[in-house]
Amino acid sequence: MSTPTVVAVFAEPTRRVPGKWIAAFATAWLGIWMAQLTPVQLLLPAQIDRELHPQNWVDSVVAFGIISGIAGLCAIVAYPLTGALSDRTTSRFGRRRPWIAGGAALFAVALLLLGAQTSMVGIGVFWALALTGFCVLTAALTATISDQVPVGQRGYVSGWLSAPQAVGTILGLLLVTMLFTGTFAGYAVVAILLLILVIPFLLMPDAVLLPEQREPITTRGIVESLWISPRAYPDFGWTLLSRVLVNFGNAFGTTLLLYFLMFGLKDANAEDDLVVLTLIYMVFVIVAAIFLGRLSDTLGRRKSFVFVASALQGVAALMLAFIPSLTAAMVAAGLLGLGYGCFLAVDQALATQVLPDPASRGKDLGIMNIATAVPQAIAPLLGAGAVAVLGGFTGLFLLAGLFAFAGALAVAKVKSVR
Repeated sequence: MSTPTVVAVFAEPTRRVPGKWIAAFATAWLGIWMAQLTPVQLLLPAQIDRELHPQNWVDSVVAFGIISGIAGLCAIVAYPLTGALSDRTTSRFGRRRPWIAGGAALFAVALLLLGAQTSMVGIGVFWALALTGFCVLTAALTATISDQVPVGQRGYVSGWLSAPQAVGTILGLLLVTMLFTGTFAGYAVVAILLLILVIPFLLMPDAVLLPEQREPITTRGIVESLWISPRAYPDFGWTLLSRVLVNFGNAFGTTLLLYFLMFGLKDANAEDDLVVLTLIYMVFVIVAAIFLGRLSDTLGRRKSFVFVASALQGVAALMLAFIPSLTAAMVAAGLLGLGYGCFLAVDQALATQVLPDPASRGKDLGIMNIATAVPQAIAPLLGAGAVAVLGGFTGLFLLAGLFAFAGALAVAKVKSVR
């Protein structure tokens, strides 16, 4: 490992991070998204179906939603706790690197063990452990943005957090459907690639916290620090609320898309058309994340980008609700990808600018990350319930649009960031 750099760890960074840092950061996120989204998109639902033998798609979605929801509860604890502990870590390797390495190891091992499970309990336990490792790893990794990246570069760097999500999903699906087709082999390949792709970032410097700079670690102190008053820090509260709403809206609009094609549109080529919609969506995610993230840096604006990005996702959801056709779904996929890609990059940069305390960046961003992970974890279950209660997919997409527009209104309340 490289020699750690001892600096004023709580100072606002002013030196631009070099290209090799951004490349290592993006490479790590490629491995992370591949390891997290390949199971969510394919491996985990297929594994659950083999053990459960569901009678219909609702039973399958409910089982997947329950397991995802339990794992989501782990995220609620793991994200802020990891952030709080990494804020106080005095390792000679830095504050964040030990947690990045440990989280990656836990994530990879849990995925390997998950691939060997043949019971619903085992699947639930090891997916919860895998998601915990994911949270530990990403809580520390996202904190490095606030630690090392100056404000004027954060939109661009955050784009390299978001764009690999699309590439990782497609690459992971291709690997497990064409080359590593067994359940264990599929989990094993994404676990191994995760470790390989995270290693380059572990070679990047990380500021060392001296023992005399560390806030005392007490259970009571950590628990009390997890509450951030929206009255005292309203911009943090509005940003957090916006992130919750938009991520729920996006998840409602995407997680049941296959079932919408199969049962809503009666599409005989639903699986093939889902691949087409996914590719359209992801191309726009990549373009929006990288280019609009950089544009927000250039213009020095965040809030307006997040507002428009949230509203675009609302428009896409309304198209799916009122124009139920494959052509409209393709247009909606492009709008949804454009909106969500921009949101992922610029909202992450916005979040780093509304943090209450430089000494607790990891913990505060951990709380922000809950607003991304938990909606994605429980949306399949809530979405299936919405389809049943509201009488079809139209109600589901109306709900997705409502959440997206509400997220746009919430971010408009932020005052301290343009």
